[in-house]
Amino acid sequence: MEDPIKRVKPDPTGNESDSEVAPESRILNEQILLLVFGYIKWDLRTLCATARVSRKLRAVAKRILWQALCNYRAPHMVAALSHGLPGSRIGGGWHALAKLMFFCCGCQPSPNLSVRVSLSGHFVKESRFSKTSGLSFLTKRCRGDLLYVSDPCEHPMGEGKDDLGVYRGVFRGFIRSKTRAYLIGRQVKLDERVRCPYCGARVWSMTTAKLVPKSAAKRLGTHQDGLEYFVCINGHLHGACWLVPLTSDEDTLDDVEEDDDEIDGVDYHHHDTCNGGS
Repeated sequence: MEDPIKRVKPDPTGNESDSEVAPESRILNEQILLLVFGYIKWDLRTLCATARVSRKLRAVAKRILWQALCNYRAPHMVAALSHGLPGSRIGGGWHALAKLMFFCCGCQPSPNLSVRVSLSGHFVKESRFSKTSGLSFLTKRCRGDLLYVSDPCEHPMGEGKDDLGVYRGVFRGFIRSKTRAYLIGRQVKLDERVRCPYCGARVWSMTTAKLVPKSAAKRLGTHQDGLEYFVCINGHLHGACWLVPLTSDEDTLDDVEEDDDEIDGVDYHHHDTCNGGS
């Protein structure tokens, strides 16, 4: 049977004829893909669908498209995480960072947090990541690290109960961070039951290790025993907390100034799973 896709043959001048280029070759042209996604403003749903078409497109997405998406959606944060170098690598891969930027991982039952039900993960319409918030999650001896943390995604837990806030974050250069060195130096064991929801790596429970500073609870608007979070070996942070209603006479965070490094808003309204780059 004759192959329905014509093979590319050079013409007498040594150039390829456009009419003889396989359709798949056009789709896999990286420059064309970058132009197309730039034109549609790096729509997340389209990129997820594209990465699921074939192994080749999945590889292209993993190599260049997820990084380009991150650069477009959160240029300030990405520049800080990658030291402004275009060829920099991110712990866990760019696809994991993209998922962390746009996906609330939900929450599993936890004895440390007294949560008895599972909350499913979901894509978020918009997110705000701040390195000032991240600073609140660092102990004094680790203050030299750079950590971005999102505002909590609020989940109602029923009438008469506090809302549950789910948050996530990412370290810059975690392998060389003071936080990682401190965890290893104290021989803190990796958690046996939890995996990172963004890259699948093993995690440390900062709550179990008693490495949660009081400033983290204050930043989140919860009690010191009302939060839990994990950090994976690639530097991704995820956690949850009980959001306690504040009264007008309670203290506010006035000891630090806000920074301007925020993720661009995500106009996204569906709940499919973005697994094309996982």
